Amino acid sequence: MGRWFAVVGTAFTLAFVVGIVLTAMLIEQVHAARPRPEVEVHLSRLYVALVVLLVLLLAAGVVLFLVVRYVVLKPIASLAEQVRRVAAGDFDHRPSVEQPAELAELSGHVDAMRERILAAWRNAEDQAAELRRSNGELEQFAYVASHDLQEPLRKIASFTQMLDQRYGDRLDERAKQYIHYAVDGARRMQLLINDLLDFSRVGRVSGGRTPVDAGEALSAALDNLSATLEDAGASVTAGPLPRVLGNRLQLTQLFQNLVENAVKFRADDPPRVRIEAVRRDGMWEFACSDNGIGIEGKYADRIFLIFQRLHPRDVYPGTGIGLALCRKIVDYHGGRLWLDDDAPGPGATFRWTLPAAGDPAPSEDGEDA
Repeated sequence: MGRWFAVVGTAFTLAFVVGIVLTAMLIEQVHAARPRPEVEVHLSRLYVALVVLLVLLLAAGVVLFLVVRYVVLKPIASLAEQVRRVAAGDFDHRPSVEQPAELAELSGHVDAMRERILAAWRNAEDQAAELRRSNGELEQFAYVASHDLQEPLRKIASFTQMLDQRYGDRLDERAKQYIHYAVDGARRMQLLINDLLDFSRVGRVSGGRTPVDAGEALSAALDNLSATLEDAGASVTAGPLPRVLGNRLQLTQLFQNLVENAVKFRADDPPRVRIEAVRRDGMWEFACSDNGIGIEGKYADRIFLIFQRLHPRDVYPGTGIGLALCRKIVDYHGGRLWLDDDAPGPGATFRWTLPAAGDPAPSEDGEDA
């Protein structure tokens, strides 16, 4: 603003000085023509008036510059410096400018915004402290669940089975059925506790995120499922899989849950699972397709909710946590997981994205199981 003011003022001053100089030259030319004495007197007065006008103009320019400098530019610079101080982290400083009134009002608005940001920041700190406390309680619950809760369940299942073995010949079919229900309930409770523990650990595991070979994570998952795949006569094939930025243990768990679901919800034909990955917008998009019973599009969101089941437990066993756990793992890695209800062919296709590790393209070697 000061530079533009100086440029415009200088331009106007130069134009006025040029006009005065031209006028003075004309007056000198008139003097050279030796006009009548009274004309010379008027010309001299005109010359003096032009000089006085030039001095007044210069004085007015200096005064105007000082007014703009100290009434406008200096308060603006002061306010800008105070705002930079607050932006640098001194949130307790209150920006304040007394004059002019417009800048005083602006400084008041800036200070009100600072107060709101400071209140929100302190509220966020309180929430973070509460979240840390809640996480501590969750970790304590996880410890209790993994030890104190599972031990009684193991005893219930163990002693109920011993009861059946020792007194089975004295029990009728109804009593044996009751024993079966007790053992099955204890085992399902153990499975539910383990799944809840896995769900609660996502985002709290040690190790952080590092470059991980997705192919190695898939191989580890298939090794864990080797008995299940062999019993079902299932085959799992994979295209070239890249290196991604993530946690290897959780990515293994992600592949394991998706492949296990594909085998569990199979149709009459032997399960066939295909896993692929393509690069899209700086992320790797994975796809897991199967030839199973499929999922209707209207359930595309419901299946990712915890404890949500589409089938009775006696038809397809499970706790209803698997897909919720998969989505939580993908969310923790900064990607997203969804059901591709437009995929061609039978079965279901799940797609998810993971951040690229910034390494070379994946190899052309696939996986078969």
